[in-house]
Amino acid sequence: MTTIAFDVYGTLIDTAGIVEALREFAGDRAPLMAGRWRDKQLEYSFRRAVMRDYVDFAVCTKQALDFNCSMMGVDIPIAGREALLGHYRRLPAFDDALPSLRALQGKGMRLFAFSNGRADDVEQLLQTNELRGCFEGVVSLQAARTFKPDPAAYNWFLQQAKCSADETWLVSGNPFDVLGSLACGFFAAWLRRSEDAVFDPWERAPTIVVDSLIAFGSHWS
Repeated sequence: MTTIAFDVYGTLIDTAGIVEALREFAGDRAPLMAGRWRDKQLEYSFRRAVMRDYVDFAVCTKQALDFNCSMMGVDIPIAGREALLGHYRRLPAFDDALPSLRALQGKGMRLFAFSNGRADDVEQLLQTNELRGCFEGVVSLQAARTFKPDPAAYNWFLQQAKCSADETWLVSGNPFDVLGSLACGFFAAWLRRSEDAVFDPWERAPTIVVDSLIAFGSHWS
């Protein structure tokens, strides 16, 4: 039976959903700050995985916010930063997430959420957006104490989902995640939501490229 691992942040959940909450502090620079916050969050997770110096993803998120407040000269008081981090636990899902997951669930696929995120944060995001019931399980890397694209992350998923790589797909909007899964023998769909997005010019390419989760679902028609 086919198993499908869905990345969460940037694939099912829209990390740009933090922009409106940031406007109170960053004004017109909120979209720029949101993008830089996300970039630094990922950079910190990459560093931590390579250094084997694990902290949970929420710490990476907080430290990335603190860095960007300093770098961009945006003065956000402690209470404001805590509120922003709380909002990160309630980010919205992309509009195509729920109908696509329900359609795939109806086709008998084994669906899992697979995330760098802390287990309780991911569960809350999925519950808030009514996505949790679509998944057989949630695989957080918190217990594995590493982050994608460490090969140990994908091996952890296979162990938790009790499946083999040659029957498993990863769906992600993040090229680094797609490349990491391909290197471990998965099939992988790159979700290219923006026409401006460019995939890394490496020796591996996604199994398929789709512009929406609806398009991914049609692959199984």
